[in-house]
Amino acid sequence: MKLLKSIKLLYKNSPAARIITFVAVVGIIAMATSLSGRKHIGKPSISTIDPPIGSTGDIVVITGENFGSTRENSFVEIAGSRVTASNYRDWDNGQIEFVVPPNVNDGLVVVQTAEGRSEPTFFARKDSIPVAVRTDYRVSVPVIDSVSPSTAKIGDVISILGSNFGNARGNSTVYFTANRDDSVTKVPDANKLNAGFIAASDADYDFEYWTDSEIRVHIPDGATSGQLYISTDKGNSYKHGIDITFPAGQKKIVNGKTYVLQINADIQNRSQEDTNITLYVPRPTVCVSQPAVVLNEVFPNPLIQDDPYDVIHSIQLKGGDDSRIRLNHNFIITSFSEESNIIGSNVTRYSDATRLLNAVYTSPDECVPSDNKAVRELADSIVGKNKNPYTQVSLVYNYMLDNFTILNTVRTGDVSPVDLIEKKSGDAYDFAILFTALCRSLGVPSIPVSGILVESDSTTKNHWWSEVYFEHYGWFPVDIALAAGLSYKTFGEIENPREHYFGNLDGQHIAFSRKWNRLKTSLANGKTVFRPRSYALQSIWEEVNTTEADYSSLWNDPVIVGIYGASSF
Repeated sequence: MKLLKSIKLLYKNSPAARIITFVAVVGIIAMATSLSGRKHIGKPSISTIDPPIGSTGDIVVITGENFGSTRENSFVEIAGSRVTASNYRDWDNGQIEFVVPPNVNDGLVVVQTAEGRSEPTFFARKDSIPVAVRTDYRVSVPVIDSVSPSTAKIGDVISILGSNFGNARGNSTVYFTANRDDSVTKVPDANKLNAGFIAASDADYDFEYWTDSEIRVHIPDGATSGQLYISTDKGNSYKHGIDITFPAGQKKIVNGKTYVLQINADIQNRSQEDTNITLYVPRPTVCVSQPAVVLNEVFPNPLIQDDPYDVIHSIQLKGGDDSRIRLNHNFIITSFSEESNIIGSNVTRYSDATRLLNAVYTSPDECVPSDNKAVRELADSIVGKNKNPYTQVSLVYNYMLDNFTILNTVRTGDVSPVDLIEKKSGDAYDFAILFTALCRSLGVPSIPVSGILVESDSTTKNHWWSEVYFEHYGWFPVDIALAAGLSYKTFGEIENPREHYFGNLDGQHIAFSRKWNRLKTSLANGKTVFRPRSYALQSIWEEVNTTEADYSSLWNDPVIVGIYGASSF
């Protein structure tokens, strides 16, 4: 009682005490009101979300109750991801407005406050919903308005005007009617052969210019009068007519046959450390006389299956595991015979020295030593003052057949095709590479071709030949080793090999490489393995991640497991 009387006396006689008491009473009332309010707000509840489907940057409005008059530490969550503070435009007790951020996926939407989590609703991203849409051909597929000129020759540049070609070519291409007899051919994959058409070639640098409204492209080797069309990922254009003339003669691509080809490689692990091996398994190339190549079976699953030159595998070898791995590949290949019908006197010199095909395929590389002094001097001495490319190639061909002897076995060791000039004898690789080098040194675009010969008993042998490019004719095959008498079991008798293999090629040739392929290494400090004088001309066959790797590899020669239509070769 005395304490109470003392407080009353202090309150009566002290203004400061009265102020403190007033503030305390107001605080108690505010706290009580706040607690009462929180109890009344309760758990958040979502009524609607508008729109329920949206994209990054769209404004979404959530209506409901108990969201709180300010956001404070509350948030919206979509598919487990919180909408960050910078994306909110408005927040009050009955409505939340925010911008859809780029990092959210389809999923459940909840509002989280201090009182708990709302029941979820669903939000979907527009770009992840599969919608069946009728294609508007007016704005998607390519449309050709005109082709100029409407009459052209092999190698000429034509201009295609229209729309929807795409601002960049990517995988798009231009198809031309193929100069090929498909009437008796059983093709394993009609899409690969493309129903009587042939695509402009990247290997021949046929594309000069590509925009959404104009394409400039060379008439490709293997095309003929008929139609052309543009193919993009949006679809194919309607076909447009074009007339192709052949002043230097027109080749024939006939007697298509189908092979089933098997390639195996075995890896034996002996390493005590974990090792990664990348293997580059050559795939047969697509070209005018070999238009269909299908990888029918492959084991194990490759790292890259659709590389234009190789099927690429990445193999993990475990340290101390003395295991063996076999890589198996089955290809189905359609191959044609080629008949030249060339008019040599009508072959002209190259009108466009700046064309990339001419520049690349007249230059030396690691495979073709066309800048070698002995090669240049021999070429000049052979052709003298003759300037006609067909005549020059004929003179080189006949000189080599008259002065060099073919060996039936492939040379090994530290040997060079240039040795043929002094030694006067060499294998099929030496003949093909030296012939290509001599032609290049004369300014005639030439490529070495590597692959296999399929013999009449279905065995195979590694083989090499050449092709030269003539203005307004295209590629002209030359198998100088077979012309020189290389031992070979043909399906049908060749009466005059020397004459036949200058411009003609039977369907027993399967090509893997049509030029030297320099592959890029994938490791900075690894070790690469190169296989000289094999059925593919490529710089890398194997690559390992350490120079200490201990393993052995066995690359088996390609094996023919099926031939269809061989009797008419």
